[in-house]
Amino acid sequence: MELIFATNNRHKLQEISALLDKRFTLLGLWELDAAEDIPEDHDTLEENASQKAWHIYRKFKRNCFADDTGLEVDALNGAPGVYSARYSRIGTLTFPDMEPAPGNIKKLLLEIKGIRERKARFRTVIALVLNGKEYRFEGTVDGVITEHPAGVKGFGYDPIFKPEGYTKTFAEMELELKNRISHRGRAVRQFIHFLNQV
Repeated sequence: MELIFATNNRHKLQEISALLDKRFTLLGLWELDAAEDIPEDHDTLEENASQKAWHIYRKFKRNCFADDTGLEVDALNGAPGVYSARYSRIGTLTFPDMEPAPGNIKKLLLEIKGIRERKARFRTVIALVLNGKEYRFEGTVDGVITEHPAGVKGFGYDPIFKPEGYTKTFAEMELELKNRISHRGRAVRQFIHFLNQV
């Protein structure tokens, strides 16, 4: 089964491809000459994932899915949440001259500097549009925000997120381990289980 993953993020595609059965062929937007910015202007992960999936489904008339992921920090009342990818570009504390990922990390660490309560969770929502009908899947993982970045693997906030029960950040873990315990991995396993039933 061929599926379009409505993303331009090659790291995400690599993570999900590693979890999919060999009978699935996963295509990123750049493989369709569609390396465009897909609208995601809603206030929830669910709405953004749905918006992206339908946008591509209507454009290409092919089955596709999209995800949206947020890092929710307790000390920041759930922020950055749905704004995680562009956190360093919004609010009063911004880093417009930095690349988004390091800028996001720098801002988050400054926002919770000196705060001892550093519990957080990653949450991923996947919206699948299959033959004109939408299905949703969700995965979460609890952990803490570290005081300093560690590791060079992964992407996004991985260098400062240490999942519950582990001594390493996501960025210090091998992909196989991260996929087994991560928010995205948990959502994708639900997604795959569903696909195996259709």
